Amino acid sequence: MFLRRRVAAMAGLCTAALLLTACGGGGTGATVQGANLVEQGRLTTCTHLPYPPFQSTQGGKIVGFDVDMIDLVAKKLGVTQKIVDTSFETIKGGAALNAGKCDVAAAGMTIKPDRAKFLDFSKPYFNATQALMAEKGSGITSLDDVKTKKLKIGSQGSTTGEDYVRGKGLNPQSFDNSAAELDGLRTGQVDVIVQDYPVVQGWLKDPANAKFALVANLDTGEQYGFAVKKGGNAKLLGMINEAITQAVQDGTYKKIYEKWIGPCQNCLPS
Repeated sequence: MFLRRRVAAMAGLCTAALLLTACGGGGTGATVQGANLVEQGRLTTCTHLPYPPFQSTQGGKIVGFDVDMIDLVAKKLGVTQKIVDTSFETIKGGAALNAGKCDVAAAGMTIKPDRAKFLDFSKPYFNATQALMAEKGSGITSLDDVKTKKLKIGSQGSTTGEDYVRGKGLNPQSFDNSAAELDGLRTGQVDVIVQDYPVVQGWLKDPANAKFALVANLDTGEQYGFAVKKGGNAKLLGMINEAITQAVQDGTYKKIYEKWIGPCQNCLPS
């Protein structure tokens, strides 16, 4: 009798545990409107800090263009956004998503075929170009000038900017993140750096960078996308695409763009 009661009690506990798992209780994940989330009540975002104006810490809070855009998705789901800082290498290769660290990757990430092998990208949400930043009066106006003058160029590791200048025959000094790259320029470790245009534009608003200028635009035809686990979250991907489309149509995208980037001139993604 005691054994039967014990077995029955254990079966009841197992049933309860299964119900909690199915409903997303106990921090074991959840399904909300068909979208799979790693944590109940949260849309968890992987990014690589700092990367202003897309994501950076201000006053103890992570803010930025990407943050505001993913907040729109969280609102559609009826949850709040949680942001996890991780290396860009694990983001672009899909490891962070595969490991269940996050539901979505939002890191100013260019949509590329080699990355799409490991990630399911959203529709484009940002038209991006690269830029060169150097001291005012440097005489640099192109990558050819960097080559001719045999100048030291810096880049952020694992980025399309780094890939681009390498493709042009340059050997950049690679920095772990955008803040380290900027510091490399400030301290004279390099003479010029390549970085996404909006990031450079944001840096130049800081009086601490008054001696520097954007010396060249590099139109690489890039577009950013958000990403979810490869083949693992089609419903969430669909909701991200819906949020992007709705934001463009109702003017929310333009407001977010002007808040973090500047005047919206042909800024809408297509």
